[in-house]
Amino acid sequence: MKRRDFLKKLASGSAAVGTTGLAACASRDQSGPAVHTGKKVRWRLASSFPRSLDTLFGGAEVLAERVKAMTDGQFDIRVYPAGEIVPGLQVMDAVQQETVHIGQTASYYYIGKNPVLAFDCCVPFGMNARQQTAWLMEAGGLELMRDLFSDYGIINFPGGNTGAQMGGWFKKEIGGLADLKGLKMRIPGLGGKVMDTLGASVQVIPGGEIYMALERGAIDATEWVGPYDDEKLGFHKVAKNYYYPGWWEPGPSLSFYVGQKAWDSLPKSYQEILRTATLEAATVMQARYDAKNPPALQRILEAGVTLRPFADDIMSAAREASQQLLEDQAAADPAYAKVYSHWKAARSESFKWFSTAELAYAQASLLNQG
Repeated sequence: MKRRDFLKKLASGSAAVGTTGLAACASRDQSGPAVHTGKKVRWRLASSFPRSLDTLFGGAEVLAERVKAMTDGQFDIRVYPAGEIVPGLQVMDAVQQETVHIGQTASYYYIGKNPVLAFDCCVPFGMNARQQTAWLMEAGGLELMRDLFSDYGIINFPGGNTGAQMGGWFKKEIGGLADLKGLKMRIPGLGGKVMDTLGASVQVIPGGEIYMALERGAIDATEWVGPYDDEKLGFHKVAKNYYYPGWWEPGPSLSFYVGQKAWDSLPKSYQEILRTATLEAATVMQARYDAKNPPALQRILEAGVTLRPFADDIMSAAREASQQLLEDQAAADPAYAKVYSHWKAARSESFKWFSTAELAYAQASLLNQG
């Protein structure tokens, strides 16, 4: 073959490869790296949490950072804390109404829309973080919840977990069940309904507004998450009794809500990137809490806070009231009963296994601590 003919064929072949390859993914200039030429997408994300909580709000930032990195900046999600676009407890509405493309929130905030939504997050005396994640991701829970969210034009993704929470901050010592009568407490979800049954006066206040309410006496007590977040919000400065455990939130799973129309508009590759980023955000959130809660608790105790367990009569009454609440709702609503029965069976199986392995190990480890 003559050199001229060879070069012509080589050039023709190179042009063909360049047209298909570069159009599909990237172009390259003479001096720089490959540049992504995928679809440019700009989304807004509304969070239910203030920017100061780098664990909760930080989960949304991790999501946005990973999506942007994996698309070379072509898919850019701007994250807004509670109150900048909508109040923290209106994130679901914002996604439904297409005010934002995606939201970061806790589904139990919206049980007024549908009580089944609580199972996407947690219920009193429910599963811990690992058990809840297993139910959602591997045991069929997510499919059940997505059937529900489809009625609201939303596709939901698990977005992280705090682990078992604390029982909250009380200005006065709570000696027993009688001391809950008339107590003004900030507590959302089904835990709030149980506390109402036990005699407390329940209020639901966004995270960024709790400190002022507690300081000014609008509430006598509040729960939030655990030592790291609670310290950031300053609760230890205005209440000195820190109770445990947070039986109403043993493993609350946060969620990313994506508008169905927004999701459908994404290229398939971007859908997979977004799905992957939600998994990373969830993993990072749990790891941060597990790393940051222990030293935060020590700092809180050194600041003069007293750590107290809930009295036995409170725990017993709360457990009974929680069970009754779930059973009554299931008896009244077949759709609720469908999810509840599935979740209840998974919890029973998981508790048997965890009590065999995890609990036994934890108890043995505590006995052997030097």
